[in-house]
Formats: sequence, C-alpha cells, structure tokens
Amino acid sequence: MIIHKSFKHGWFYHYRVHLPKTEELCNYKFDSLKKYLIDVHKSCPDEYFQKGPRGSGLRMNLNLDIKRIKGHEVSELAALGLENNRFKTGHSNVQMFMLQNDNKTISIEVPIWLLDKELSSYTCVFDTTDPLTGHIDVLRIEDENIWIWDYKPNAVKEKYASTQTNFYAVMLSKRTGIPLEKFRCGYFDDKDAFVFKPEISTIKSKLI
Repeated sequence: MIIHKSFKHGWFYHYRVHLPKTEELCNYKFDSLKKYLIDVHKSCPDEYFQKGPRGSGLRMNLNLDIKRIKGHEVSELAALGLENNRFKTGHSNVQMFMLQNDNKTISIEVPIWLLDKELSSYTCVFDTTDPLTGHIDVLRIEDENIWIWDYKPNAVKEKYASTQTNFYAVMLSKRTGIPLEKFRCGYFDDKDAFVFKPEISTIKSKLI
C-alpha cells in the first residue's frame, strides 16, 4: 500500500510512502524514521515552505569526499524508470518506478526542514532565521543506513547537488533524532551515481 499526499510548497510535491517496505525496513532499527514519514503525511508545517532558503537552491561548495560510480544500482533503476514513460517528467518516472519496484526505496518527495535553533551559526550560513526546507527525491534503506538520493539528469555536471543532499541528511537527522553517521547521500542519473558520507563539520568550516 502506498499513501500519497500533494503538498503545495511553492509548487506541488507528490509525497508518497510505501508502507509495507517502510514497516519491513525501518522496524526496530529506524522506528523514529517510520514515525516521521507517517506523521508528516498527517501534519506538515506548510508555512515553513512558503519562504526562506531551499536546499535545492543552495550555492556553496562543501569539502566532501565524493565518489563517482558507474553502473550503480540506482542508475540501472533510473534507466528502467525512464523507459516506462508513464508520467509527464523523467523525474516522476524514475521516482515512481523506484518506489513501486525497488525493494529498498520506501518514500519519495519527503518534506523536511531545519530550524535556526537546530544548527549553530545558522544565520551566518543562511543570512536569515527562516527555516531551511526541502523535499528528498528518493529515500532508501540499504546496508543498515538511510540513503538520501536526488535524481539529477546529467549528474556529472552538477556543482551543488552534494551540498543539497548533505543538508537534506542534516535536516532528516534533526527531524528523526537518528545520528548523522547512519545517513549516506548520493545524486544520480541513468549513467552515473555520486555518493558520500554527510558531515556537519563541512558546514561549520565554511564559517572559518
């Protein structure tokens, strides 16, 4: 069973959770993640998403150890999703194919946020006290880690996708109380995947 809710956060984001896979993959290990995914479906602070910085709009370079992988599983799934052509955009085709057919994908377009009090020197980084917000393209559980993935056509040309997903990991860690070391990040297309371990220290180093 997949639950679905459309959020008007600037434009429409179609949040979906695959409940059986979430129950299977999150039970005991990531109970707070499961609770968050269900709770935000019922009650999301939509006002946070009406102004303030967006994760996808961040333009800063973080010193992250990024590895490029050819033929990654998510790239193969993206290729299959693009072949389906069920939806209007390649983005939606990839997301829905993964949610419906990949046994590790539990949710798509997950709304997340970070409050100024939750990150030291927040106002120095973002020059505002408005919440940082975003939507995770694809959320997977693999090797006992929570993977945050962002689909990017022509991923090899991306300059700031790592910054975006790094902050997504920080946001979801804050929302669930799960330590950041249990998260992994990546962005991908049908050819390449770029993966790394998220860090909070890289954000603080931008202030030095």
